[in-house]
Amino acid sequence: MTSTDWSAGVQGTGHHAEVNGLKLYYETHGAGRPLILLHGGLGSGEMFGPILPALTERHQVIAPDLQGHGRTADIDRPIDIRLMADDIAALIDHLGLDQPDVVGYSLGGGVALLTLKDTPMYQLYQRVAPRPGDFPRLLDKMGAGMARDFDLTEQVRGIQVPTLIAAADADMAPPSHYAEIFELLDGGLRDGGWMGEGRPRGGHALAILPGLTHYNVFSSPLFAAVTLAFLDSEPS
Repeated sequence: MTSTDWSAGVQGTGHHAEVNGLKLYYETHGAGRPLILLHGGLGSGEMFGPILPALTERHQVIAPDLQGHGRTADIDRPIDIRLMADDIAALIDHLGLDQPDVVGYSLGGGVALLTLKDTPMYQLYQRVAPRPGDFPRLLDKMGAGMARDFDLTEQVRGIQVPTLIAAADADMAPPSHYAEIFELLDGGLRDGGWMGEGRPRGGHALAILPGLTHYNVFSSPLFAAVTLAFLDSEPS
């Protein structure tokens, strides 16, 4: 049996935040504009060790361990990306962050999408609900109702923040799948033009990273490079 050391000697500052009945572990690295970095299934924040030095050059990276992963103990509730998105939204509130960037890999990508989608709803619920602590229970009931077939086409079309879709060229789905998602965001439908005038409205982008798979893309310097280029680019 072999083991993989992803830490690459990177040392962060560890903390715990009490959110939604969970003692959520997270580490902070570096300084600058906040970037929430969400790991893949069965992993932890340490998965990003090889690319943390690049990410922390201009960002404060906050790397939580999701429910039941890494140093965050499991609790008596389902593993559900909706609930984990609520945990991350609560962590953002706990840290007092104003519109941090959110980057997720695999499972973390799904959590990131719903965190961006649900954060305003979470804030509204916390402001007006008679029992704000019931939010996870509400999500449980909604999750049960949505446990059948789902189609997120309209939700993707409705994304209002600049979004980068990044995938490996040998990912779990073919590149054409990610191109279809990009099309939902007005991407790949026309020539971008000399001055970028034909690029997707909303600032969205697509990156297919060569020579990688679903299982190593998260630690590739290419992933860090395209993420930083996207986050640091000026809107066109």
